[in-house]
Amino acid sequence: MKKLINDPDHVVRESLEGFAAAHPDLVSVHFNPTFVVRSDGVPDGRVGILSGGGSGHEPMHNGFVGRGMLDAACPGEVFTSPTPDQMLAATEAVSAGAGVLHLVKNYTGDVMNFEMAEEMGADEGIEVRSVVIDDDVAVEDSTYTAGRRGVGGTVLIEKMCGAAADDGRSLEEITDLARRCNSEVRSMGMALTSCTVPSAGEPTFQLADDEMEIGIGIHGEPGRDRMSLESADAVVERLMGPILSDLPFHSGDDVLLFVNGMGATPMMELYLCYRKAAAMAEDHGLNVVRNLVGPYITSLEMAGLSITMMRMTDDLVALWDAPVQTPGLRWGQ
Repeated sequence: MKKLINDPDHVVRESLEGFAAAHPDLVSVHFNPTFVVRSDGVPDGRVGILSGGGSGHEPMHNGFVGRGMLDAACPGEVFTSPTPDQMLAATEAVSAGAGVLHLVKNYTGDVMNFEMAEEMGADEGIEVRSVVIDDDVAVEDSTYTAGRRGVGGTVLIEKMCGAAADDGRSLEEITDLARRCNSEVRSMGMALTSCTVPSAGEPTFQLADDEMEIGIGIHGEPGRDRMSLESADAVVERLMGPILSDLPFHSGDDVLLFVNGMGATPMMELYLCYRKAAAMAEDHGLNVVRNLVGPYITSLEMAGLSITMMRMTDDLVALWDAPVQTPGLRWGQ
């Protein structure tokens, strides 16, 4: 294992200490229990938006805390769910009198712990709702989930819900929005190489130089097929085909197209793949009205990419365009 770390047991805490030092205008990091919260607080009477999950997917989720997106995030250890006490402390920190929405990627540990935190929040008199995100079309069940995994669609839903909260919408309205977005988004990913979890010290799985894995999850869990390496265009076709047919997307739909790097894929290759994905969307009669290209939900140093597509309405376009100021996503004022 060759990594820039001091001690495998201290990677997450030391990373969070650096994260807080780098972005004091946007976030504060609390320990014992550990959570990240926006530094300017949640305005009175506004819904709080909270998410979380294992570390190793940066900038998700900590990097999306700030104005116009998440109000707090709970980081677990690498690829390990945060605990209910973290989630409760973060819920209390962003409760401003209008309730708190938990956005939960569909991984068994995350779902179970967020359910416990929701009950604990209710015991404290906080109205908490939760929405489970399950946008991955690769497999129906996986190593870590019952049902489809929550992957790239989470980034888009967090942005939409954060903008809706800033718009003054109610907890019920934002919960309905999150569910509607989840029903309109599909994703699929692939890997060229594995990642190495610091505490394990060796690659999570092995791929020969001439192999790739299609349909992986963000922890490297197995996907649909392991096969010989193909051209970038052929890989994109393998990812876009199931996405296009699963919803299904119809000719004339407006869509947001998101090409995500898994941590070790150069932007040059991501744009090369976006070129093919956008052409396939156009051939399908879709209007790509917004896009996102870059590493936003990663798997440590894994090489590969995922593609996410969400069907858009004018309301969703407005929420996407609304200003956002976080360490990992910024536009507008």
